Amino acid sequence: MGSSGSSNSTDGNGGSAGGAQQTLTIDSPDYPSTLDPGLQYDGSTYPVYRNIYDQLLRRDPDSLEPVAWIATSWEQSSPTTWQFKLRDDVKFSDGSALTARDAAFSLNRILDKDLGSPQFANFSAVKQASAPEDHLLVVETKAPSATLLSYLTTLSIVSETYAKKVGKAGLNEKPMGSGAYTLESTRAGSEVTLARRDTYWGKKPSISKVIFRAVPNLATRVADLQSGRAQLVTTLAADQANQLKSSTANKVLAVPTERVAYLGLNVLGNTPTKDLKVRQAVAAAINYESLIKNLVGGYAKPVGAVLTPLAFGYPGKAANFAYDPAKAKALLAETGNPNPVLNFPASPAYNAQLLQAIQSDLEAVGFKVNITNTDQATYLKKVQSPAHDWGSIRFGRWSCSCLDADGVIYPLFHTGTVWSSYSNKDFDKAVEAGRTNIDPAVRKDAYNTAFSILNRDLPGIGLYQESAIYGASKDLQWKPDAVESLYVDEMTLGGKG
Repeated sequence: MGSSGSSNSTDGNGGSAGGAQQTLTIDSPDYPSTLDPGLQYDGSTYPVYRNIYDQLLRRDPDSLEPVAWIATSWEQSSPTTWQFKLRDDVKFSDGSALTARDAAFSLNRILDKDLGSPQFANFSAVKQASAPEDHLLVVETKAPSATLLSYLTTLSIVSETYAKKVGKAGLNEKPMGSGAYTLESTRAGSEVTLARRDTYWGKKPSISKVIFRAVPNLATRVADLQSGRAQLVTTLAADQANQLKSSTANKVLAVPTERVAYLGLNVLGNTPTKDLKVRQAVAAAINYESLIKNLVGGYAKPVGAVLTPLAFGYPGKAANFAYDPAKAKALLAETGNPNPVLNFPASPAYNAQLLQAIQSDLEAVGFKVNITNTDQATYLKKVQSPAHDWGSIRFGRWSCSCLDADGVIYPLFHTGTVWSSYSNKDFDKAVEAGRTNIDPAVRKDAYNTAFSILNRDLPGIGLYQESAIYGASKDLQWKPDAVESLYVDEMTLGGKG
């Protein structure tokens, strides 16, 4: 079971003392790109829908190991066959029973290439899922998998009957799950309101209503917290976090995460970054130490790879991404074009000051950088285009919630994934070896090989390991974790903390 805090100021119905209902307002940078849990898994999206749906497994909030949730136990009947026993007391919010057929459908749906799920890469090691009994789920993998359980902590279970009835558009507009909350209302582009389910199978959440508001401007999010309009704000920058530390009404909640901040470079599109020397110049132009010190404060650590040390497979010999503007200028001169134009798509989900600092570093050595901002849904559609026409560079903050290199460098760089604008057969072979072996030593060797190729070809540049930084009312009791779970049923309002 997931943890749930206690509150001395709430009654048995989750309302505050005196009978009032508790409402939690959460400000995030962007509106969710979808409420269909089989599609996007970005940081503005999954915190919303994972409160509507149950996941097959959860993570222990302290150890982060996969633990029972809808699946109560599991075993391997062969190296490539897993059997999961499911709870028999779970119902969707329409009153229908959740069965293994729904779990199998949810997984197979992501594997259906017609859906075009960005989560496909994470689950592509799965051959198929089936339900031989009402509460027995069988998952067959193409080869032994060391990461299956980790990925299943992200699998939200949808009702097969409902999904087939309403279709893809219906799951986005009117999601219906078995989780602790149901969709109450939406204001497109602005906010999503969830209401507590009185018939939820698990422990009744303390908070009766949660409003996820899209507030792109960071200063406005902080002002909302200070005025009491919001009780939790996400994606703070270091300056704002330090500003809140002296507050008597609010607090900063921060935790190092598995999320890596990186630059993706377009190797396959018709753009200057097709040239390795241009990519090398980008890597040499960035003042990594300054980014971390001046824009992320004490809330980040250098990585030297597109992965963080929290994840299995972090390379023993990381790349030396060193700031060397003279080298960057020399590399551009060697290309014959000392002033290449780089198109840089972005969205409000990313710190504008950080993007501008990267732009400034690049322009200082000769690049011309055009930053184009769109909403998150438009941004994701653009950068996931198979035409690789999205631009030259893009900033990303990648987390797979799996604590494994497989969930980072496979979807970002393997040939043919929706995120990859890079193709290298030797790299593909190495990451495939990493995901099809269960021997840790073999897997580490495979990832060391993969990172040596990435560090040579530079389809991506690791910037730093992120911390999740939240501003919260001191009345909010909640402990964030390294995979940024944000389950509202683990939160309580009431009492100072």
